[in-house]
Amino acid sequence: MTGSFSVTQKRALAVATLIALGFGAYFLRHYLLLMAVAAVLAYLFTPLYQRLRTSMNVGLSATVTLLAAVATVAIPLAGVIFLAVLQISQMVTSIGHWAEQTDFTALAQRLLDSANALLARVPFLDITLTPDSVRQAATKLGQGAGQVALDFARNSVGGIASTVTALILFLYVFLALVTNGGKVVDLFRDLNPLGPQVSDIYLAKIGAMVSATVKGQFIIAVCQGVAGAVSIYIAGLHDGFFMFVIFLTALSFIPLGSGIVTIPLGIGLAVFGNVAGGIFVVVFHIVVVTSIDNLLRPFLVPKSAHLHPALMLLAVFAGLKMFGFWGIVLGPVLMIVIVTTISVYLAVYQGAPLDSITGTRADPADDEAERTVPWWRRLLPGKPGEPAPAVTSDET
Repeated sequence: MTGSFSVTQKRALAVATLIALGFGAYFLRHYLLLMAVAAVLAYLFTPLYQRLRTSMNVGLSATVTLLAAVATVAIPLAGVIFLAVLQISQMVTSIGHWAEQTDFTALAQRLLDSANALLARVPFLDITLTPDSVRQAATKLGQGAGQVALDFARNSVGGIASTVTALILFLYVFLALVTNGGKVVDLFRDLNPLGPQVSDIYLAKIGAMVSATVKGQFIIAVCQGVAGAVSIYIAGLHDGFFMFVIFLTALSFIPLGSGIVTIPLGIGLAVFGNVAGGIFVVVFHIVVVTSIDNLLRPFLVPKSAHLHPALMLLAVFAGLKMFGFWGIVLGPVLMIVIVTTISVYLAVYQGAPLDSITGTRADPADDEAERTVPWWRRLLPGKPGEPAPAVTSDET
């Protein structure tokens, strides 16, 4: 059939295809994030589906894979929520004990006097707080908060319906990608005008970045978050341990890491009297928390997913701004696509070696030799299998 089309008709068809794809992206723009998240999870759980297909039919294999994906997301999320609620309840209990031992009448008067003393120092401002004025302000604040809560409740009704709809769409897209992932990949190869070799490069880069961000980076972030929270607990801050775990783990996803919190916190502890605890937190982060990343990354993050730290930082923050929480994964994926496109251009027009794009060695035997080296040897200086340096002597 292709022979019946002229060159002009083929060009017109290519333009029409681009317009159709662009309109399709615009038409589905409100669900692109949902589709991207479903594609990420489908990619991660496709090996499980393929393994199940050896002993189960398509429907049962897809159902088990879906349940495994839901459990993988729901169980950690439930654990995080449980720990957060437990920590909040402990804080509420501590506040209750403090409230039982505090004279609020005297405390309120001291706070009022302190506030009036500060206001008296402000030039061109003649304001004196009284119990009645504070009470009126609190009433207005309560009314405003109630109105905000009422508006939130009204919006939540529509939000619940949207959430249920998005969940149903997600399940359908996830199952479709799991069961027909091979066809989608073949379609991408056929539509890519750069050819199947370049298509495979893109797919390999995107897959490596997804695995690195979701699996490798998640494990590293959890280890660093727990280690940072433990150091803060040992330093003397026993309240909010689980909250620190959650917060520091989230920060560990970005290149700056949890140090943007633990180092200033350690300095603050040292300044306000807890010198030993403050120094311990700072030194522990520099020596231990940083070493966790250096030790685990070679085993969990493939080399083909490497991005310069500056690019990774920009990708994560740009992804967070564009996609919200899922930008932690989608931002680096988009950045690796951009970098790969530039690398392909350099390889085609500037003659750059293709190995620099794929991240593979010229000799595949080198990769096989490295995989056979014990894990403990990879932690030692020098290349595995490299002969020991010769010992020279000046004696004659």
